[in-house]
Amino acid sequence: MNPIVKNITDRIILRSRGSRRAYLDKINGMRIQGRHRGALACGNLAHAFAACGTADKQDLSADVKANYAIVSSYNDMLSAHQPFQHFPDIIRQEARKQGAIVQFAGGVPAMCDGVTQGRAGMELSLFSRDVIAMATAIALSHDMFDGVFYLGVCDKIVPGLLLGALSFGHLPGIFVPAGPMTSGLPNGEKARIRQLYAEGKIAREELLKAESQSYHSPGTCTFYGTANSNQMLMEIMGLHLPGSSFINPGTEMRDAMTRAAVAQMREAPALGEIIDEKALVNGMVGLLATGGSTNHTLHLMAIGHAAGVQLNWQDLADLSDVVPLLTRIYPNGLADINHFQAAGGMAYLMKELKDAGLLHDDVMTVMGPGLLAYTKDAFLEEGRIVWQDGSGESHDKHILRPVSAPFSPDGGMKLLKGNLGRGVIKTSAVLDRHRKIIAPAIVFHAQDEMLAAYEKGELEKDFVAVVRFQGPKANGMPELHKLTPSLGVLQDKGYKVALITDGRMSGASGKVPAAIHLTPEALEGGPIGLIQDGDMIELDAMSGVLRLHVPADELQGRTPAKADLTSGHSGMGRELFGAFRRVVGSAETGAGIFDWGHEP
Repeated sequence: MNPIVKNITDRIILRSRGSRRAYLDKINGMRIQGRHRGALACGNLAHAFAACGTADKQDLSADVKANYAIVSSYNDMLSAHQPFQHFPDIIRQEARKQGAIVQFAGGVPAMCDGVTQGRAGMELSLFSRDVIAMATAIALSHDMFDGVFYLGVCDKIVPGLLLGALSFGHLPGIFVPAGPMTSGLPNGEKARIRQLYAEGKIAREELLKAESQSYHSPGTCTFYGTANSNQMLMEIMGLHLPGSSFINPGTEMRDAMTRAAVAQMREAPALGEIIDEKALVNGMVGLLATGGSTNHTLHLMAIGHAAGVQLNWQDLADLSDVVPLLTRIYPNGLADINHFQAAGGMAYLMKELKDAGLLHDDVMTVMGPGLLAYTKDAFLEEGRIVWQDGSGESHDKHILRPVSAPFSPDGGMKLLKGNLGRGVIKTSAVLDRHRKIIAPAIVFHAQDEMLAAYEKGELEKDFVAVVRFQGPKANGMPELHKLTPSLGVLQDKGYKVALITDGRMSGASGKVPAAIHLTPEALEGGPIGLIQDGDMIELDAMSGVLRLHVPADELQGRTPAKADLTSGHSGMGRELFGAFRRVVGSAETGAGIFDWGHEP
C-alpha cells in the first residue's frame, strides 16, 4: 500500500472512530432474524401485498422467499433515466428465476443540470440530492425488503440514492446503471461551435443543431461530468457489478448485466458494511486519477457523514499529491466515455491503481471481499456475463495510461487556502501557464451580471471574476457553467482570467482556472463578501494559495457586502426550499441538510 494513502486512511479512521461506531451500531440495531416482513402485523402485510398477483401473495405470506425493492429515478423526459423504463421487468423476471420476489418500492425525482443550466431551476439542483435521499427513505420505510436495487445515473441522483441507502445500510444494495448514449458529435467540434456562438459568430440555430448532435439518444451524456463520475465512483467503491458502468443502454450486454445484478443480490453484503473509510478513500483516488467532477468534493463529504466517516478537503488534496492522472476524457481531453471504455475502461484503471498500491484491496464489495473481480473484463457468453482477465494493456494511451506513464504525476484537484477561506479547483483541464494568476477583481452578485458585462465589451482585460452570494444558504449553490464559454473566449484572446465563487462550476469545469465552493460563503460573512472592484487577487493552483492582496487592518474596517436575494427565493418552486437554505451546512461538510445523529 502506498504509505501516504495508508497514512491518510489511518487518520480518517482515527478521526471517525466514534461516529463510525455509532453508525454501525445504528444499522446493526435495525437487523432482525429472518425476513423483515415477518415482523409486520397481518394488517400491515395485507396492505403491503394487496396489489400483488396470487402467486406473489402466497410467497410473501409464507415468508420464505426474499423480497427485493426497486428504487428508481426513471422518467421519460431525460435521456439518462429513460432506459430505466424496462429495468423493472428485467429485474422481476430474473428474480423469479432466482426464487425471489420484487416490488417497485418508489420513485425519486431526477432533474437535469443540463436543462436547468443558467435557469432558476438550477437553484433546486443541489437540494434535489437531499430530497432524493428522503424519497429513498420513504420508499424503504415499509420495512418489507431483504435487499434493494438502486436505479440512478446522473448528477444528484446517485449521491442522493446512496445517502438514503446508507440510512438502510443493514440491507444489501446494488446500484444498477443505465449506461451512456452512443458517441455523437466529437467533443472538439462541440467545443469549437460553443465558442463560436459565445463570440457571436454563428446563430442560435447552428448551436442547437450541434448540441442536438451531441445529446442525441437515450443514455447519459458522454462527457466526463458528474453523471459519469458517479458511475466510476459506484464501481470503484464496490456498489456496481464489475464492468457495468459504461455499457450502452438498449444492448444485449446491458440487459445481461442487469440480470447479473439480480443473481448477485443473494451474495451481496449489507451496504453499510461496504461504504467505510477505505472504500471512500478508494472513491477519492478514483476521482483524482480520472480528473472527475468537482461536485464530488461535496458529495463524497456528505456520503462520508452518512456512513459515520469524517472526510474533509485536506484529505482529498493530500491524496491528489500522490495519485497520478491516468485519463484524458472531455473536458480534460477530446475523448468521450465510450472511448474510455474501449481503451480499457474501469478494469484497466482499477488494476493499475490496485497494483500500484493506490487502492485498498481489503474492502467489501457487492461481489464479496476484495477488488480482484473489478480488475477483470466483462464478456457476454450465451446471454450471461462472465469476468475474465483482459489484455492488461491500454488500447489507446491518448485516453488511458498506466501509472508508470501518467498524464500528470498528481491528481486533477487542489485545495486552495488563504485569507479568502477554503475552496477547490479542478486543474486537470487547466494548462500549466494558466494555473497562476494575479489580477484585479471585478465583483458580481449574479452570473447574468457578468454575462451582461461581457456582452458590453467591459471584460476585455486581465481580471478575476468574483461571483458571490451563490452559496448553499444564499440560493442553493447553483452551477455557474454558463460562464465557461465567455471566460474561455477571453482567455483565448490572451487575457489572464479566473473565477472565484462560493457557488459551483459543475463536472464540466474546463480550461479556465476556477476557485469554487469557497467557504465560508458570502451570506455567512465569508471574506469573499469583503472584496471590492480593483482589489488584487492571487490564485495559485500549483501552491494551493488563494489570497486577497489587501492589508488585514483595511479588511477589518470594511463592511461586508449585502445582496437582495428575495427575488430568487420564490418562483420555480424555490419558495418550497426556504427551510433547506436556513439549515444547510457548508460546502466542505457536503452542503447537506441532515443531522445524521452519529457525528463525533
